[in-house]
Amino acid sequence: MTIRNRLTLISSLTFGVVFALAALVVYYTFVVASERIIFSDLQKTGLLSAMFYLEEDELSIREHNRIRTDFEEEMQQTDVKVYDRSGRLRYGNGQFRESVTPAMLTRIREEGRVRFKTAGYYYYGLHYPDNQGDFVVVVAADHSFFTEQRNQLLLMMGIALGIGLLLIFLLSHVLSRLAYRPISSVIHQVNQLQAHNLERALTLPRTKDELRELISTFNGLLLRLSENFVIQKNFINYVSHEFKTPLASITGNLEVFAQRDRSPAEYRKVSETVLAEVSQLEHILNNLMILAGLRTNPQGNATFRADELLWDVMDRVFERWPQAKPLIGLDVSVADAGRLVVSGYRNQLHMAVYNVIDNAVKYAQGKPVAIALAESEGVLQLTVKDQGSGIPPAELQFVHQPFYRGSNVGDTKGSGIGLSLAVLICKQNGVGFSLTSNEQGTLATFNFSQL
Repeated sequence: MTIRNRLTLISSLTFGVVFALAALVVYYTFVVASERIIFSDLQKTGLLSAMFYLEEDELSIREHNRIRTDFEEEMQQTDVKVYDRSGRLRYGNGQFRESVTPAMLTRIREEGRVRFKTAGYYYYGLHYPDNQGDFVVVVAADHSFFTEQRNQLLLMMGIALGIGLLLIFLLSHVLSRLAYRPISSVIHQVNQLQAHNLERALTLPRTKDELRELISTFNGLLLRLSENFVIQKNFINYVSHEFKTPLASITGNLEVFAQRDRSPAEYRKVSETVLAEVSQLEHILNNLMILAGLRTNPQGNATFRADELLWDVMDRVFERWPQAKPLIGLDVSVADAGRLVVSGYRNQLHMAVYNVIDNAVKYAQGKPVAIALAESEGVLQLTVKDQGSGIPPAELQFVHQPFYRGSNVGDTKGSGIGLSLAVLICKQNGVGFSLTSNEQGTLATFNFSQL
């Protein structure tokens, strides 16, 4: 069952239940109020009857005639019987279809005034002592008129319930279609989504309700999915690019080497080349495993000098970027050599520092890069500052994500893995890392743990 039909049925059922309960209250109130009026009229008629039959000898002719007039008006729809002390009928119009039992008369005498009903009549009994004796006046009214009114009321309420249910069903069906229209629009937009256009946000409804909040949340999910697809794509590109060169070198060397017999020196040379390429593949695999959190420090923390680590990193940087050597400024200003000793996994931290400096040189676009190793408030601090175009403020929070690349990198090649790998390595080795950026450049800071 669709939501629209369910809403229609629920609203119709709710109306039916509420109307039925209201009808029961109205019916009960009508019956109680009507019977109260009937018994009140019977009480009045009983008093008039007693005065008409029993007070004739005590009233003037004028007063008795006035009572007679009122009595005759009341008697049009009422039967009256007057019984003496022995239970014998003394007065009355003689039209009762049911006789009053001695038990009823005794009860009336004991209680003074009694009202009750049977299958055909409403009764009101009145004990009326008089100078002529002890009498009981019993007044009765037929059920038929009240029953007819009650049945008409039930019929009208039944008709109103049927018409109301029909109208509520039709209105609920129309209103549910209108209320479901934004959901239909969302379903249509979702059906248009593909892996290549997940970043396209769904149109938000103009209302400020839960549906708008749901669609806004779903748009956030789509954005995260889109980012994950981009990360996966960059991951595949990174792996294929990084693995392609060593594998091609290994394959080429082996193919050439297998064309004819080789000397032991040539075997040794090819073996060294293949081992070097395999070592490069292992290095790439280690990077990926560290990035995935599958490999941490297998050797435990060790102590080493931060300046020696920095020189090793710079050798590798100058090897890759020989043209940038004049642009890189290096300053080590720690007088006490003992303050340069830090703890951590050296190979991993070497990788992290190299990735940050490599990024600085790459995105500096031929501008100077300042690298400084110094103490700041008792903490050994390594800073790397470039004068590139910087990172947009809105994207700074995403640069730590694997394979994420800023929107302003242009044609500069990269995989987006270096900075995220550096962040993860620093976290695993207890090294503080922070990154600030603006239009004048980017500043990366390492805070090393000293002994």
